[in-house]
Amino acid sequence: METKTKIIFFVIMVGSVSMLTAVVTDHWAVLSPKVNTTCEAAHFGLWRLCKKQIYIDEEKFIGKSCGPISSPGEINCSYFRHFTPGEDSEIFEVKTQREYNISAAAIAIFSLAFIILGTLCVLGSLRKGKDYLYKPAGMFFAFAGLCAIISVEVMRQSVKRMIESEDTIWIEYYYSWSFACACTGFVLLFLSGIGLLLISMPHIPRNPWESCMDAEPDQM
Repeated sequence: METKTKIIFFVIMVGSVSMLTAVVTDHWAVLSPKVNTTCEAAHFGLWRLCKKQIYIDEEKFIGKSCGPISSPGEINCSYFRHFTPGEDSEIFEVKTQREYNISAAAIAIFSLAFIILGTLCVLGSLRKGKDYLYKPAGMFFAFAGLCAIISVEVMRQSVKRMIESEDTIWIEYYYSWSFACACTGFVLLFLSGIGLLLISMPHIPRNPWESCMDAEPDQM
């Protein structure tokens, strides 16, 4: 196996781990409401919302944004109602766009599915004479990267519309490390997929006569 192929496979592994980490964790965005007697910051991912209650003792913080999320306090996590029917409705689900969250989660799952298909092709290509599997593997990983960035953009639009709502309790937000993992997964998977496609392309002759010399003789 050539060195450049090993490098691409390593990049694919890092990108796949980054995307998997983004999907299973819930630190895509952190939200902060105005501080009252209590401060309830929140962070969420594709599947669940976690709220942290932080008690405020100093009056100078009242009316300002809550946080940081790393401050000590009680954490209460719950899966979104559209994934676990029967739970009590959360105010978060009323304020945000449910369709956006479902779409982001579904597209992220498609990304993982393409990663699995690409990995199967890579494993098959390790056998001697199976280099032709680089092409479908490259396409699958490139598609996985595209799904990752689409999921990121859908989630970004969801947070944006929620913050801009007149009824929302949140006044500040920022994207956290799960969001960064998804962006990293997009870059690495898409570039490595393109790299595999380039490797799988047929050899381009450097000189015009190379193709003539390789051609089969005419049948008499």
